[in-house]
Amino acid sequence: MKVEIHDTPTAIGERLAERIIAGIRAATAAGRNYVLGCPGGRSPLPVYEALGRRLAKEPADCSRLIIVMMDEYLHPAEGDGFAAPPASAHYSCRGFGEREIVGRINAALPDRFRIPSENFWMPDIEAPGDYDARIAAAGGIDLFLLASGAGDGHIAFNPPGSVRDSRTRIVALAEQTRRDNLATFPDFAGIDDVPSHGVTIGIGSIAEQSKAVAMIVWGEGKRHAFYRLTSARAYDPSWPATIATECRMAELYADADAAGEWGAR
Repeated sequence: MKVEIHDTPTAIGERLAERIIAGIRAATAAGRNYVLGCPGGRSPLPVYEALGRRLAKEPADCSRLIIVMMDEYLHPAEGDGFAAPPASAHYSCRGFGEREIVGRINAALPDRFRIPSENFWMPDIEAPGDYDARIAAAGGIDLFLLASGAGDGHIAFNPPGSVRDSRTRIVALAEQTRRDNLATFPDFAGIDDVPSHGVTIGIGSIAEQSKAVAMIVWGEGKRHAFYRLTSARAYDPSWPATIATECRMAELYADADAAGEWGAR
């Protein structure tokens, strides 16, 4: 996996935003969609912020940009099954994507260049397995932004122990994953408020549906994640984010705080 070390998270965001916008422009010129896989949370936020800034200065036609979100929290529904939180909930992945990704991009663009609502995708709770087929029918994901859990290496909501060929499905969240998300969503009063289940894109889905991946780790709290990712040579189910090592055109983007002594080489 190619590794790039940047001084700050903002610099990571600028680097990847430049790459994404170039991909969007090339896809538009070729008359096709550009499919971007997106996690929620803190790690990719500098990328979404940089996209908004760059597009405000130099607009690009994003009407064929498809945003593929990775996961969503779930609550037990009355009777059987699960239900997603409302998009207005502070921890809603749908709400995050609508505000921080689509909202930022569309606010920077004239109407004709904006992402249409049908190009914002979430996995279907009622038929999660259909997500993989939908992505495949779109030609796969041009660039999948990825992030690693700090405490247990979860990727999307895939917990440690997830099998290599897993597909989009409903999972029970590992306790450490839930604790990691207390920092991601500080409005949670405590771990009991963090949902215990989620719908998530699978480990195999990420590897097989992506044409390129960009793993993002920044901050001193992600130093162990950086070590695990740079030490891995293949998928290690004890740290699910290591699936990045088996993806096509895999790159790791870290800041100096996450890289630590490695970055001084």
